Amino acid sequence: MTSDTASAAALDPRRLATSITRASRALHDVQQPDSHWVFELEADVTIPAEYVMMRHYFAEPVDAEIEAKIAKYLRRMQNGNGGWSLFYGHEFDMSASVKAYYALKMIGDSPDAPHMKKAREAMLARGGASRANVFTRIMLALFGQVSWKAVPMMPVEIMLLPRWFPFHLTKVSYWARTVIVPLLVLMTLKPRAKNPRGIGVRELFLEDPQTVGPTPKAAHQSQLWFTSFDIIDRVLRITDPFFPKGMRKRAIAKAEAFVTERLNGIDGLGAIFPAMVNSIMMYDVLGYPPSDPNRALARESVERLLVIKDDEAYCQPCVSPVWDTALAAHSMLESGEAADIEAAKAALDWLLPRQVLDLKGDWADKRPDVRPGGWAFQYNNAHYPDLDDTAVVVMAMDRVRRLDGTTKYDEAIARATEWILGLQSENGGWAAFDADNLEYYLNNIPFADHGALLDPPTEDVTARCLSMLAQLGDTLETSEPMRRGVEYLRKTQLPDGSWFGRWGINYVYGTWSVLCALNAVGVPHDDPMIAKAADWLESIQNEDGGWGEDGNSYKLNYKGYERAATTASQTAWATLALMAAGRVDNDATQRGIDNLVQSQEADGFWGEPYYTGGGFPRVFYLRYHGYSKFFPLWAMARYRNLRSSNSRFVGAGM
Repeated sequence: MTSDTASAAALDPRRLATSITRASRALHDVQQPDSHWVFELEADVTIPAEYVMMRHYFAEPVDAEIEAKIAKYLRRMQNGNGGWSLFYGHEFDMSASVKAYYALKMIGDSPDAPHMKKAREAMLARGGASRANVFTRIMLALFGQVSWKAVPMMPVEIMLLPRWFPFHLTKVSYWARTVIVPLLVLMTLKPRAKNPRGIGVRELFLEDPQTVGPTPKAAHQSQLWFTSFDIIDRVLRITDPFFPKGMRKRAIAKAEAFVTERLNGIDGLGAIFPAMVNSIMMYDVLGYPPSDPNRALARESVERLLVIKDDEAYCQPCVSPVWDTALAAHSMLESGEAADIEAAKAALDWLLPRQVLDLKGDWADKRPDVRPGGWAFQYNNAHYPDLDDTAVVVMAMDRVRRLDGTTKYDEAIARATEWILGLQSENGGWAAFDADNLEYYLNNIPFADHGALLDPPTEDVTARCLSMLAQLGDTLETSEPMRRGVEYLRKTQLPDGSWFGRWGINYVYGTWSVLCALNAVGVPHDDPMIAKAADWLESIQNEDGGWGEDGNSYKLNYKGYERAATTASQTAWATLALMAAGRVDNDATQRGIDNLVQSQEADGFWGEPYYTGGGFPRVFYLRYHGYSKFFPLWAMARYRNLRSSNSRFVGAGM
């Protein structure tokens, strides 16, 4: 018996089975009455801080109870160094710190309070609020704290530009589009917040705030490109007063029509917080009263993002029911007990009518001949379905179809496959929402200091689409899209063997996604591409048997993996990846599964304060509260299933 086999055999199968049962029962207990799952989705403090500022912007009646709970959350999230960060364990972020401080001051915290004094000193020591990003500068301008000279020029006439123009709305991502369009109206009309208590943050600046100039070049931006766009920005500032009034009126009307068409009911514009808030502010500056149906819907959509607990409250950036439901269903199917399978089937029946079949969203700008067929991330977001969710839903439906021979998902699967194939980009990869969104030069405009204007193809989404196609029966011999996708993954593998993860942190997530896809596609496990990736995963395993990686791995000067604390979700991804690579019996896999068994908590789940979800690299991170609930179950159940079978081959796409 080899050492690897002996070690793997040491994991008590009865204890593993008990752990799986506890996890699946816990997941049953939090399934919603209508059979879907939805878990909290937490970002950084900017979202709850902006919620507070929104209420003060409109001079809404003070809800003292909610504000007190948000204040408690903001204080708890403050770092030991006085500032606030973008994810658990992150050192400091100026924009998050400015907004959290401003919100606390609006709520009533005294600037002389020890935590406020410490926050102020932390910001001033790092250059003050003038070092904040563009979106924070816009907020400060709306509250009159800086002049509009501190904000890049984005005239609303952008709405009238032809498609061939270097900057056009079809050339940026869905999230940028929905945030920017109402923002164009605000940046053109320059309203002033009501701010009834007159709260300001002059004390956060080292200089006179009114003298703060344009945004400097960001670290990711090319000096040549930035200088070129900066010249254009300066010209626009000079010419802006001379823009024809009729043209401006038409542009504002077009922006308003864009927002209203995509308002998305109580789920909100783009179903994401920044776009929702901007839509309310746009309606306000255009003269719509709070009672106007569209404005009222937009306002209600924001309120539905609140998470209110006994002692704290915060605001989510969006909700993730489709994603949570599809992934939880996979975990239950992997668990395989009759009750678990029935729970998964009920969840898929909840998902089935949410497929978008009758509306061509913004993705059709580049693929007008493709029929719709995807699922969105949120409860409703018909203009913006995404390929990642769609592929995961289809694979879960196909697994049920294989189990009991049902045909009720056949049409949904066929339409989704047609849509995903239609949105493959020219380079062979797939992006989250659009095809061929490759205008990288746009990340050099002054407005794009966040570097997140685009939705280019990525390794993780490409892998998910390939996993789906392979699970449905496509092969490298029969499918040209599959061959192109695999070639894209070969080209994007990093020298250390890993792959980048766009929507999860980070190289552990990307490598898990790709190894699942390559296994499903049929790439041999001894292929150097797979072997090198699996070796890399084994090389970064923590001493406790788990895996961890944090948001610092997205830094521009990343030179290789840097050790981080173990998390349950990343340990699950790594073990699932190793099993997909044929290493079910390896010591690393066993130790990872053992870590999950050992760290399971009394409620059947796993504690995970760390952020393992990706939003925008270096700018925005997500803590999916569901990840530590369903991914460990999935990994443990798969390990048990493979160890107890005659085959060590993972037959599912992920």
